[in-house]
Amino acid sequence: MDILEILIETLGGLGLFILGMKTMTEGLQATAGQKIRRILEAISSNRIMGCLTGAGVTAMVQSSSATTVMLIGFVSAGIMSIEQAIGVVIGANVGTTITGQMIAFKLTKAALPAVALGVGLKYFSKKRTYRYIGDIILGFGILFYGMAVMKQGLTPIKSDPQFISFFTTFSTETLGGILLCVSMGTILTVMVQSSSATVGLTMALATSGLLTFPTAMALVLGENIGTTVTAQLATLGSKNPDAHRTANAHTIFNVVGVGIILLIFPFFITAVETVTLKLGAGPVDMVVNSEYINCPRYIANGHTIFNVINALVFLLLLPRLVQLTMLISPRPQKSRERYQLPKFDTSFIDSPIAALAQVKGEIINNAQFVLMSLKKTASCIKKRDDDILGEREVVEEYLDETQKVIIKYLTTIYQGDVNEPEAKEISEMMRITNNIERIGDSMENVSKIIERIYNNEIGFSDQAKSNLAKIADKAVAFLQLVVDQMQDKTEDFYDKALNMEDNIDQMREEMRSQHIQRLRAGECSVDAGVLFIALVSNFERMGDYCYNIATGVNRII
Repeated sequence: MDILEILIETLGGLGLFILGMKTMTEGLQATAGQKIRRILEAISSNRIMGCLTGAGVTAMVQSSSATTVMLIGFVSAGIMSIEQAIGVVIGANVGTTITGQMIAFKLTKAALPAVALGVGLKYFSKKRTYRYIGDIILGFGILFYGMAVMKQGLTPIKSDPQFISFFTTFSTETLGGILLCVSMGTILTVMVQSSSATVGLTMALATSGLLTFPTAMALVLGENIGTTVTAQLATLGSKNPDAHRTANAHTIFNVVGVGIILLIFPFFITAVETVTLKLGAGPVDMVVNSEYINCPRYIANGHTIFNVINALVFLLLLPRLVQLTMLISPRPQKSRERYQLPKFDTSFIDSPIAALAQVKGEIINNAQFVLMSLKKTASCIKKRDDDILGEREVVEEYLDETQKVIIKYLTTIYQGDVNEPEAKEISEMMRITNNIERIGDSMENVSKIIERIYNNEIGFSDQAKSNLAKIADKAVAFLQLVVDQMQDKTEDFYDKALNMEDNIDQMREEMRSQHIQRLRAGECSVDAGVLFIALVSNFERMGDYCYNIATGVNRII
């Protein structure tokens, strides 16, 4: 076999491994995506719980990079604080070692049966859930088949003097040699954009005897640094300082952790060998059929031990890590323009969970803006304020443009690879966005009517003024409830929303009845009555829109 054939087979095997990993990760995210988002959103400020959550979520999606990108999306959306995100990042690095542990098991014989079963479920099942499970099984099979192809491709070169001479240059006998290995691991991971793939390649090289265990561990340490590049790429173009801080924390965590291990590298190697032997593995240099069959288990354990030690150290030093990331990251802008339109990072499109988290954050911001504007507009019922009334066109234009930006981004996400729950969520988010904009339309109508009342000096009875103040306050209270529940939903939210909707409808009917009585008694003019009914109707419509939003929030948030 010539060098070209060896290269093609090895790279082909690596390609299959990456394809399998991606397919499995997509299947896992599609199956558990909604649960993952809710788990991440519910994280407390407890650093230990955050770390455990990060480890669990990453074990579920089989990618620390995917978890970190999700976190950046959450932080950008304001759903998660930087302290919470960094705690989860620390755990994500522990969770990603599950992939290495899985690869270390000798499951090559299960690869083709898994591919057969996975294809059957993915392409012949009617239920989407089964198709997603098919993705997981298919990805699993392709991953291990790729490992087998890599090993087979490397087999001819393990006795070739030229290749042996090349690989022996990666020696860990000197500090320079260790740093070279770490650098190579970093570069490989940056190129492949998957630390799991480069760990798999390292295991294949070590199994073939082309790398010693210490050399393989040095490469794995470098691969831990290389995986941080994905998070850094996710922040390119982002103006959110917390997004940069999350990515920087991931980088600092791995770089400093590797630096610490390099200072005690010989002792670390000895510790990994001792622990692995005590766990029942055979000697690291045992050879069976020309393969170092135990080496992958030692590499997997070394990868896990490094990340667990690193996590424990940085959990203790979490406040200092946060301070350091604050120091080296971009400073936040002092203020945000009031009418600044949402800006979405297109880099999150491939991660629907992160992208939808961004949208959720902007929808909440938009709803809060409408709430603030509605409070101001409602205050004009009692006292004229030309500054508030005069800005209605600017507010309405801003809400219209915001609606367009959000809907356009949701459409872009929908056109990508989304699962059924995500498609439903996108639909509900569009509905919520449209109803927020409709509240703005009604608010503009109210502003115009109030200005007309003042300009024409139209008077209302005391009862009419009281009724208008009551229904306006009720509409404000309903929108306040919706905005609060968007951020932290309670179990009885829907019942409260339904009750408020019924109350506003009842208030409208009672106020109309009282208005008719006042007309009969000659207590108000026809002009005043028309405008009174128009105001009541607009506030009642706001209640309808708030209820529509509440229904969507209850379904997806």
